[in-house]
Amino acid sequence: MATLKVSYCVTGTGSSPLTFSLSHFSLTFSPSLSSKKTLKFPATNRFSPSLQPQKPNFYFQNHTFSRVILIKKPRATRLSAAATMAANKIGQEVLPPALDSTSEPPPVFDGSTRLYISYLCPYAQRVWITRNCKGLQDKVELVPIDLKNRPDWYKEKVYPPNKVPSLEHNNEVKGESLDLIKYIDSHFEGPSLFPDEPAKKEFAEELFSYTDSFNKAVISFCKGDGNEADAALDYIETALSKFDDGPFFLGQFSLVDIAYAPFIERYQPYLLDVKKYDITAGRPKLAAWFEEMNQNEAFNQTRRDPQELVEIYKKRFAAKL
Repeated sequence: MATLKVSYCVTGTGSSPLTFSLSHFSLTFSPSLSSKKTLKFPATNRFSPSLQPQKPNFYFQNHTFSRVILIKKPRATRLSAAATMAANKIGQEVLPPALDSTSEPPPVFDGSTRLYISYLCPYAQRVWITRNCKGLQDKVELVPIDLKNRPDWYKEKVYPPNKVPSLEHNNEVKGESLDLIKYIDSHFEGPSLFPDEPAKKEFAEELFSYTDSFNKAVISFCKGDGNEADAALDYIETALSKFDDGPFFLGQFSLVDIAYAPFIERYQPYLLDVKKYDITAGRPKLAAWFEEMNQNEAFNQTRRDPQELVEIYKKRFAAKL
């Protein structure tokens, strides 16, 4: 049973009970009540991203709700206290608009630290998540680039390979997403995102090395070329079973989860929509991992609308529906 604590005050005329419905929940009150209660409901998907904060007042016919407050208790997460505090900064951040060919460059090499990304790039998303998990929103400036209309100065003055992500730090610019997430974790303050145990370090490197093979296999399936995705996803399921001290690849949340999350975030809705293929079916560890990742605010800040991702992949793969 899911439990919601509700504070309410109902006023108005009429004798019929008043029913208020929100998403999967249904609350029934009698008029002229002022009380606090805990109500229980049948099990629901209470972590649905579609459940958004509500306005403080609701009006239904002759009745008025005053300050209806819904409080949901999230499942316990396995992030460290430091990581949780870092993630709490995220809601404060206002994301800047993407810079294009008409935009002026930032004052490059002025001693500031800048992370150049694209909001739609999964490789850049890896580094963005890492920056958020470390609580570096005030110390590492986001500089989003419009990859469809990228400014000339980015290649000429910032990063000659003309790709994202790149990191401007100590008057140097570095690239490559897997290198950058390790660099940020080891060179900046904040909670550590890499384990100390030798066995976990070794397995982490194995999983980092597998990312390209994993993506190639699933992308091939997205294009309609065979089904190597089954084996790749089974590998992920097995990897998630190796350590039993948490639901993540290394038990506890780490850079390995960050390396895979942006890609699985895209494959899951696309394959379900286009191929009617549920990547979590028969893979309970992957399903549990994805649900845990959905609770990670550092990750959620970087996410796009799933339908937007589906449409992008449809165009990319010219899917025949």
